[in-house]
Amino acid sequence: MNGLPLTWEFLAVPQAVPEVRQMLRERFDGEDASDLLLCVSELLANVITHVGERTPVSLRVSATSSGRVRVAVSDPAAAVWPVLQETGPEATSGRGLQLLDALALRWGVEQAPYRKTVWCELRAPGSRRWPPVSVPVRRCSDVRGLAGR
Repeated sequence: MNGLPLTWEFLAVPQAVPEVRQMLRERFDGEDASDLLLCVSELLANVITHVGERTPVSLRVSATSSGRVRVAVSDPAAAVWPVLQETGPEATSGRGLQLLDALALRWGVEQAPYRKTVWCELRAPGSRRWPPVSVPVRRCSDVRGLAGR
């Protein structure tokens, strides 16, 4: 994972999210970085929504010794902690950390006196997510035969 770590400091505004995604897309050109892009977007959206627009943030994307990618977003609101929520099918928000929890291999929050960092670790872009699976193909007659049992 050449070119890592990457660190950016900027104000958390909605316009920054697509700009950061574009920079990461260019950095991981040709590799499937969709999980990384989604997690970065959700972490930045959480700062904008729960801490406030124009909050100064630091984004760091680095490689771990185990070959994973670690994404860390730091902001100055040490007391505003992310909460994994249960949402119903009609909810219009509250799924950001659910997505992060589903995509990340692990994630957490680190608190310092004047800031907090929400981080997650993902498989490296371009690495295979699952081994190939061989699924047996059934003929229609096989399915009908099972239904009568």
